[in-house]
Amino acid sequence: MASRHALVTDAGSGEPGAPTVLQVLRRLDSGTRGLTEAEAGERLARYGPNAVPDRRGPSWPRLFVGGLRDPFTAVLLCAGLVSAAVASWGTACVVLVLVAISGALRAQGEHRADRSTTALRELVVSTATVLRRAGADATPVEREIPVEELVPGDVIRLGPGDMVPADVRLLRSHGLTVHQAVLTGEASPVVKDAADTVDVAGGGVFGVPQLCFQGSGVASGSGTAVVVGTGERTRLAGAYALLAVRRGPSAFDRCVHGVSWTLVRFMLLVPPLVLLTDAALRGHGLATLPFTIAVAVGLVPGMLPVVVTTCLARGAAVLARTRMVLVRRLPALHDLGAVDVLCLDKTGTLTRDRPAVHRALDGQGREDPEVLHWAAVNAWWTLQLADLPVPDALDEAVLSAAGEEGPAAYEGVAAEPFDPVRRLSVAVVRTPGRLGTHTVAVKGAVETVLERCVLTDEERERLSALAARSAGRGLRVLAVATAERTARLRTPSPAETRGLTFRGFVTLRDAVAPTAAEALAALAGRSVAVKILTGDHPGTAVRACRDLGIAVAAGGVLTADRIDGLSDHELVEAAEHTTVFARCTPGHKVRIARALRAGGHTVGFLGDGINDLPALRSADVGIAPRDAVPVVREAADVMLAGKDLAAIGHAIAEGRRATGNIISYLRVCLSSNLGNVIAMLAAGLLLPFLPMLPAQVLMQNLCFDAAQLAFAHDHPPPQVLRRPAVLRARELLCFVTGFGALNAVADLATFGVLELALHGSGALGDEALFHSGWFTENLLTQAVVMLLLRTVGGTARRRWPGPVAWAAVALAAAGLLLPLSPLGPPLGLTALPLLSYALLTVVLALYSAVLAALRGRQP
Repeated sequence: MASRHALVTDAGSGEPGAPTVLQVLRRLDSGTRGLTEAEAGERLARYGPNAVPDRRGPSWPRLFVGGLRDPFTAVLLCAGLVSAAVASWGTACVVLVLVAISGALRAQGEHRADRSTTALRELVVSTATVLRRAGADATPVEREIPVEELVPGDVIRLGPGDMVPADVRLLRSHGLTVHQAVLTGEASPVVKDAADTVDVAGGGVFGVPQLCFQGSGVASGSGTAVVVGTGERTRLAGAYALLAVRRGPSAFDRCVHGVSWTLVRFMLLVPPLVLLTDAALRGHGLATLPFTIAVAVGLVPGMLPVVVTTCLARGAAVLARTRMVLVRRLPALHDLGAVDVLCLDKTGTLTRDRPAVHRALDGQGREDPEVLHWAAVNAWWTLQLADLPVPDALDEAVLSAAGEEGPAAYEGVAAEPFDPVRRLSVAVVRTPGRLGTHTVAVKGAVETVLERCVLTDEERERLSALAARSAGRGLRVLAVATAERTARLRTPSPAETRGLTFRGFVTLRDAVAPTAAEALAALAGRSVAVKILTGDHPGTAVRACRDLGIAVAAGGVLTADRIDGLSDHELVEAAEHTTVFARCTPGHKVRIARALRAGGHTVGFLGDGINDLPALRSADVGIAPRDAVPVVREAADVMLAGKDLAAIGHAIAEGRRATGNIISYLRVCLSSNLGNVIAMLAAGLLLPFLPMLPAQVLMQNLCFDAAQLAFAHDHPPPQVLRRPAVLRARELLCFVTGFGALNAVADLATFGVLELALHGSGALGDEALFHSGWFTENLLTQAVVMLLLRTVGGTARRRWPGPVAWAAVALAAAGLLLPLSPLGPPLGLTALPLLSYALLTVVLALYSAVLAALRGRQP
């Protein structure tokens, strides 16, 4: 029985149609009269209740402890513990508090994602109308039962307004249309038909007309269906299971891990190197261990958590205030800045959720306004006279193009709305001034209307080919015909819709979103490639791309069947050059997102239906509009006020601005720290005294750390926003090593300057003068580094003075004035001779010139 159930729920996932009614009933060992109570009870015990499984994620404390295993958090934790070991209590407290805050924020984000999965349970109705029998020979009786008691093989009734309580296969249907927005995000109702001869029109398993799915709702019509999937075997529960799978590391995680392990390697390398060198030169051995540990800890950018959190929080606040974009997970803002591929469906983003008239053509393919006029007459009176639960989107498009004044001049007599079986709509009207005659206006599917018109076989073939050419260009095609009939006050009979006069075709396209073209151009200017992942026909998607100016190469379209034939490695290569992925199911979207990530891209995915959940969690950044399914909104990293590409573009720009500031901070901080460490190690080995007193080191670090907070409020140059902002550990290591070595050279040159300036007045034995000179030079060089290394490459126009510039000026002022201030003596600082200032100015000028020259050569 279980195997039969699996066969049925997989129907339509990759085949041209669903199994026939007879095949389904045989596999389920059921019938059109429903199950007996005994059979239902036995199956309920076997399959369990029809409910979304209650899966609970790790507790908040476990998530917090797991967050401490992050490499950078571990580095900070070690630095805090070492600082406590050497009695640097202020540093230890600050670092440990930052570690706790970082772990708490990470745990809260993951805990929220786990808690959000319960929203799926709200999509399942509480009761269902089922056919049950008391015994094998008893008459089936309709009754309401709790939806949890539904089992595979149950026969249920569906009517307007009902929610589908399980995955079902239709047995009978009449004018049935279903809202599947919860599952697919598509706003328009989907036509469903029980007939075995109805073929799949596309859209994957959700496009199979014989199948309905748990969580969808009946828009119109009615039907009888047999349950084929309950509980965890429904498509809805499958999406729920995907939420329980932990997402792989994001772009932010990968960057932080790379930088953290680089710092770990440096920290592990410094102590043994210093100990061995000192033991070889002086024989001190372990006596210098506290000094070497303090030097190693000095490599750690202690303000990184503060700067990162401030940059990201400030960017998120700006987006919420100015663009109505909510960043639900702060690291996602960094990932947005790194995005270079954006995956989305065309509906609601590139195009609106409604069609628009493209052209009205006569039988020769020429423009003919009369065709649109009669199509509008049909649409107007169908909407006026037929009892429709919701207006037909095609009718509204026709009336929007033609206007309502012309159709309203007629007098409506009778109408029949579009029927998925007959595939046409009929309106009968009385023309003013023509008594005794009615005009029948018909529009519908091309094949259906043409076979009811008075045409020769050759004309019918020619017109079918003309319609096919339009359809091949991604247009929807409606045929329009009319006939004159003797006046009757009744619903038109089937005979009256034959012998028609063919009028022409109305072609429709998806209405382009008004801001889409401008937003796409902005994304292209920021080096973001847009990939269209849709369940629609490839021609429809390509048409929308052409209307918006998106270039689609000859081989730039992949359909689901071709994707199925590619291995994962082949898909990575194909995805690189493909713009449109058509006929996609949720599984295809996941494969595409993973293939793009495997190809080295940072992927953003915009989705709003449960069918988008797998891909949403497979991408680096999941984006959802505010009107998305609740569980999708909760699972998304970023939430938009609407499906607005312009808002995504602004979010990407804000992410790059925040990431650019973080990268600038790391470059400046690590370069300065590495240069100071190298110089301090050299001075410790060459000088007979400490190169700097602990209080002086603390004050220097305090001034530098306070100045670096300005990076969170910096305004990076425009070129930072034009390409993905990615923090690459290898590039950062090369940068920091080169400029750190240059900084160390400047410090060693300062030693020579101080020796020259102080020669004869205690020379290097005058510790206070040496400490003051190096203290001042350190803060001045760090101020220069802040100004020149905040960005590299190019000479972009900048705001002046900006936050970083003011901070650098304040830092330089502190370096010059502190030795002269009342705080100088307590810190062991004193005023320098005038010659020292002159020589330090020369060193600083040479250092700035070399730094600027090398900066210009950086990519």
